Amino acid sequence: MDANTAGKMIPKRIRLGNTDAEISRVGLGCMGMSEFYGPSDEAESIKVLHGALDLGVNFFDTADMYGSGHNEELIGRAFAGRWNQLVLATKFAVERGADGAFTGINNRPEYIHQACEASLRRLGRDNLDLYYMHRRDREVPYSESIGAMKELVEQGKVRWIGISEVSPEELREANEIHPITAVQNELSMWSREPLDGMLGTAAALGTTFVAYSPLGRGFLTGAIKDKDSLDETDFRRRNPRFADEAFEQNRRFLEVIDSVAAEKNVSTAQVALAWVLNQAPNLAVIPGTRKLSRLQENIAAAGISFSAEQLAGITAGLPEQTAGTRY
Repeated sequence: MDANTAGKMIPKRIRLGNTDAEISRVGLGCMGMSEFYGPSDEAESIKVLHGALDLGVNFFDTADMYGSGHNEELIGRAFAGRWNQLVLATKFAVERGADGAFTGINNRPEYIHQACEASLRRLGRDNLDLYYMHRRDREVPYSESIGAMKELVEQGKVRWIGISEVSPEELREANEIHPITAVQNELSMWSREPLDGMLGTAAALGTTFVAYSPLGRGFLTGAIKDKDSLDETDFRRRNPRFADEAFEQNRRFLEVIDSVAAEKNVSTAQVALAWVLNQAPNLAVIPGTRKLSRLQENIAAAGISFSAEQLAGITAGLPEQTAGTRY
């Protein structure tokens, strides 16, 4: 397979957790259609969302905090009447004020119920497919927070529940209260923490691992030449890994990726995605894009395979440390 096959492949699918649903291994993260990566165009975003469905992508990811509700409203408009064609994941926990300022993490049961109702209204739905706890407030015990999510399932307002940015131990603890269908943590060539226990734990529990930011917020595609090329409103201009000195040090990742891309005759983005996808069979990725051509390129990455020896060799060639913290 080479880069020219992009858009000609039917997206590979995997079973979602222990459910009877199947999701495309390459999904679509929708956050950038509302915020964080500079200006976006609603009409173009809806075109990409519709195009994704037409290409066979059926797994979409949003959250109530993306655009302070705008992203859910956008998706609600885009997919009205087509909900049976897809699996939508949304999230709660990150609170924002009326001015968009981040005000904290909330895992209290009463808030979880309120947040669910608000998401249902914005999406125009009677229930949610996959509902994640976006971040954990460790002051609130799982018996209360996961217990509240379990109540939503029992009430028919949520089909399946997930958690995000947690440890293997926390995943096991939550799963004892109610089956956790998916766990979403950051995983990419420059954020490899889930390789230390999380993927194995998820597999053992029958939980699908969903990798967010698999392209290192775009850095691992090689398309970003420097921080100053980003829009003034782009949050990456303030991200530690994109700071000038860190940016230069992290170019070492691109040297490895470029070498593999040349050998495979594929794009750098496809190598970065394929590296993640080859880590485990029960794993999906949700790279974000606002361009249909990039989505087609991402879909094709699922057709790139590495042997265990090749994968280990690529990983061994990556820098041991990434310059700059994730946030």
